[in-house]
Parts: sequence; C-alpha cells; structure tokens
Amino acid sequence: MTLKRILKHWQMPICHVGQHFGPSTLAAIERAIGESENEHRGEIRFIIEGRFSLLQLLRGLTARQRAEEQFIQLGLGNTEEHSGILIYLLLAERQVEIVADSGISAKVGQAEWDALCQRMSLAFADGRYQAGAIAGIAGATTLLSQHFPARLRNPNELEDAPLVL
Repeated sequence: MTLKRILKHWQMPICHVGQHFGPSTLAAIERAIGESENEHRGEIRFIIEGRFSLLQLLRGLTARQRAEEQFIQLGLGNTEEHSGILIYLLLAERQVEIVADSGISAKVGQAEWDALCQRMSLAFADGRYQAGAIAGIAGATTLLSQHFPARLRNPNELEDAPLVL
C-alpha cells in the first residue's frame, strides 16, 4: 500500500460513479447482459465500485481479490453449469477484473479474459465508459457463445442489472 494509492482512491468522489455510469448507461449495460445471455448459457454480472475504504487499502486489498470476494458473495459459483462470470470495475484505479466460474475456466483461459479487461480499461481511460462496458460484454458474449452456446432450456439464473458498490 502506498500513499499514492490512498490518494487516488480518496480523490475519487463517490459521485463520479454516477457521472460515468448514470441511469442510461446502467440501463444499457443491463440490456446488453440480457441480450448476451440469449446467445449462450453463461451468466454475467457487472459490478462497478468507486473506491476502496481506507481499511481495505491498509489491508492491501487488490481489485482481483475484491472481485473474487464479490463473486463468492453474489453466488456466481452456484449456477447450474458453473458458468457464471463477474466483470468487476474498480473506478478509482480503472482496473477491470473478470472472474470466471470453473465450468468456463475449463474452456476459456485467463489470458483471454485479461485481454478483454485490458481493452475495457483502455476505453475507460479515454472516458468511454458506456462503450467500454458494452464492448466488454460483447467480448464476453463471443467467448461464451463459442464454449457455452444457448440451448432450448436457458434459464436466467442471476440478476442482469449492474451492481454499483
């Protein structure tokens, strides 16, 4: 943990989440997830977190660790085919993490998810928040459609609306 990291988080007002991910952007993300899940059997959740608390920073919490915590807390590992994925954005650091359940990880390597995260991070760094989020969902759709194509029975097991922490 460094002072620079603490300052980065505390210079990120909570209202910035709403400025970059307002109601229309959140609705677009929800629609994109719903449309995506019609094309495959994966279950996508999208989380946006503005910043970490001082305690989280002092503990040295990373965006990856937080994404893994949220994956477990939201029950993404409890889907019927172990096909849940979490797209997590830590806005203060513009850090994107994708955590995939075991069914998906057996078919899609972490390197592919990391490349998608990097593309999203570049869009966010350019201030293209909605475009970056939608492109990330589209990239996940492509990967999931290849390995988990939709079937006649394709229940929606998880909430499609993005979660803002």
